[in-house]
Amino acid sequence: MGICVHTSRKAPVPFSGAGFTASQEKMGEITNMMEYQAIAKQKLPKMAYDYYASGAEDEWTLKENREAFSRILFRPRILIDVSTIDMTTSVLGLKISMPIMIAPTAFQKMAHPEGEYATARAAAAAGTAMTLSSWATSSVEEVASTGPGIRFFQLYVYKDRKVVEQLVRRAEKAGFKAIALTVDTPRLGRREADIKNRFVLPPNLTLKNFEGLDLGKMDQAADSGLASYVAGQIDRTLSWKDVKWLQTITTMPILVKGVITAEDARLAVHSGAAGIIVSNHGARQLDYVPATISALEEVVTAAQGRIPVFLDGGVRRGTDVFKALALGAAGVFIGRPVVFALAAEGEAGVRNILRMIREEFELTMALGGCTKLSDITRRHIFTEDDRLGRPLPRL
Repeated sequence: MGICVHTSRKAPVPFSGAGFTASQEKMGEITNMMEYQAIAKQKLPKMAYDYYASGAEDEWTLKENREAFSRILFRPRILIDVSTIDMTTSVLGLKISMPIMIAPTAFQKMAHPEGEYATARAAAAAGTAMTLSSWATSSVEEVASTGPGIRFFQLYVYKDRKVVEQLVRRAEKAGFKAIALTVDTPRLGRREADIKNRFVLPPNLTLKNFEGLDLGKMDQAADSGLASYVAGQIDRTLSWKDVKWLQTITTMPILVKGVITAEDARLAVHSGAAGIIVSNHGARQLDYVPATISALEEVVTAAQGRIPVFLDGGVRRGTDVFKALALGAAGVFIGRPVVFALAAEGEAGVRNILRMIREEFELTMALGGCTKLSDITRRHIFTEDDRLGRPLPRL
């Protein structure tokens, strides 16, 4: 028996007696979100899989985004009553079920026909926030039509500011609650897999938010079609004054996505940002920048508690979530696992990764001796810098 999901209404997901969906039984038992990547690689065309999976140049930062988590160890506390665990939190005044949200990933219908519709429904069912990419293959209005849910809109600033204004107003009208402004992409990073594959969006798909503006199609290019599109459309003059400009055209709070230094964290605070997302764009922009988990504490220290700091990049386990919160993050975002799960089994896959990481995080809290998020402190972990006795950079 297969899974049938319609965009217009929720379909029941069949479960077997063992608690797995029918498609999971075909694939074998999935026990963690990383196992979806191999399934996605088998199912997707090479160009699509490589687009999602690859990083910039040598992909050092891509590997480091994961490996840096493995160098952080726990200092668990024992003999604490952990019979009740509360993972709920608030982000920008909005209550969510856990400090784990969905990062923006482009072109989701390239992974599965339901694309962003499926992701939106899965996030809403899990009681958490989804961030829709500017380069989504479903529009802000279409995603809003899936029903209630907390949604943020990731924004690239185009050279034509009227396009930006129109897009921001459409997102606000569609009920989106915040803008995640990507600030690390004045030019697209050198993604060699996309160059080799001559990456271009499949002909049946468009950048839905730009469809009526003659900006929805991506032309074939001599290298990467996306790199050519970015070079032609994205504003390289973007600066801190534009963060202030955005505040004049919307009442939505603005999260600055792409901060990895103390200097830029302070500038984000001064520019009126409502929050910071520590991100290296999934290691797809500048190679040899630190893993986001390595940059997190520096940014948190510089923000001085004035605005929340979130982490994006490399999160694959509940233990990773705990480590990020111990270093001062208010929450985390997950990206690639969403598209891999989507490719493997659509909405059911995305629901499953959110369930698994939630259960892992709850278990980590219990075994670490924490019953609520505020119990998680810097004393619960031991970093490489702690072992080497290195002080944090002076501010």
